[in-house]
Amino acid sequence: MSTTTSDPVDQVLAAYRGASRDALIPILQKVQAAEGYLSPESLARVARELRLSVSTVYGVATFYNQFRFAPQGKYHFMLCRGTACHVKGSKKLLESVIASLGIAPGETSRDRVFSLEVVACMGACGLAPALAVNGEVHAKVTPLKLNRIIEGCRAKEAAHVEA
Repeated sequence: MSTTTSDPVDQVLAAYRGASRDALIPILQKVQAAEGYLSPESLARVARELRLSVSTVYGVATFYNQFRFAPQGKYHFMLCRGTACHVKGSKKLLESVIASLGIAPGETSRDRVFSLEVVACMGACGLAPALAVNGEVHAKVTPLKLNRIIEGCRAKEAAHVEA
């Protein structure tokens, strides 16, 4: 008897029924793609399905920086800390964005409006310092430009809430 489910984690796990530890990373990738991040509950379900400890699954997931453990905000800020960006002032930008958004790298604001990710290199060295918001790259970002970007996001969100 086959049952269908609308739960995305169940769908991923059903596709890997009887899989071994070798399937762990592809499973985690698909769960994250389906849910947007890896929740503690999802990690536990994957562990049960593969007959692994939760700490083993969590250890693998935390080893790779492709995995997220919190949902991304509506406005996902990705700040480059590569060499060119560092030399051009990304450390000061990081301090500014943390102070302005009230979240640390890897976190999402409680209202899920903002999230912050720091990456080693975005491959946009000629645009240093670079910041991407929802995939849109902003070049040669200064603290003033950063504040304008954040205020623009807040204004859009306020307009959306009021509508």
